[in-house]
Amino acid sequence: MADRISPERRSANMRRIRSRDMKPEMVVRRLAHGIGYRYRLHRKDLPGNPDLVFGPRRAVIFVHGCFWHQHDKAECLDGRPPKSNEGYWTPKLARNVERDAVAQAALRAAGWRVLVIWECETRDETALQERIRLFLGGPE
Repeated sequence: MADRISPERRSANMRRIRSRDMKPEMVVRRLAHGIGYRYRLHRKDLPGNPDLVFGPRRAVIFVHGCFWHQHDKAECLDGRPPKSNEGYWTPKLARNVERDAVAQAALRAAGWRVLVIWECETRDETALQERIRLFLGGPE
């Protein structure tokens, strides 16, 4: 299937995609802070640069975009691989998934607890807040 937009427009769209401070991450940050948890952002000294790091709790949260990290839940339509330019997208997205698995395994091996929150899971803020609370325990 051919791409519906020009290569120049596709390139411009892709350049505008950021890796930090996206809406799903901001939702998780706001909820965690509102509960009373304090955290650090994107620690470069930890594998995978986790989005939220709760140092004293030895816990990290990754907020994954369903497309970029290939959410494989059947109900998540955003996690579907693209039909156009599969030769480019399939290996690229597979590398993201592999890199995520390696980073999470390294964190667990170092004694960190890891929670992955998918973009589609940020829509139900009540359920998400409870999930964060269960993962982290009581606020300090």
